[in-house]
Amino acid sequence: MAKERTAESFLPLKPHWFHVLLSLADQDQHGYGIMQEVLERTHGQVRLWPATLYGTLKRLTDEDLIEESDKRPAEDEDDARRRYYRLTRLGRRVIAAESQRLEDLVRIVRAKGGLTKREAER
Repeated sequence: MAKERTAESFLPLKPHWFHVLLSLADQDQHGYGIMQEVLERTHGQVRLWPATLYGTLKRLTDEDLIEESDKRPAEDEDDARRRYYRLTRLGRRVIAAESQRLEDLVRIVRAKGGLTKREAER
């Protein structure tokens, strides 16, 4: 009998997994849409190249964190070749757990007085 994986068993998330899951947190998207959202959200700091993105989508699907979505936009706004993805219940728990983990880290840094970039360069 297969053991059910917990959200915490995926932590810490690989950065590209985090960005893909975050892109799907509020809407179903196709691969290119995910790629563009990550680029925009990170102000160009994170670029998911096609090989990385589609490999990540396959792994996230295999791990049951995302699944293909049946929901599609209106026909005049769609391309039949596109595959749309959405978070699974486990995927939602994983992105929530990772978000909490990151918030906890930031809280610890702030409690320690944190360093600004300028202070770190002294």
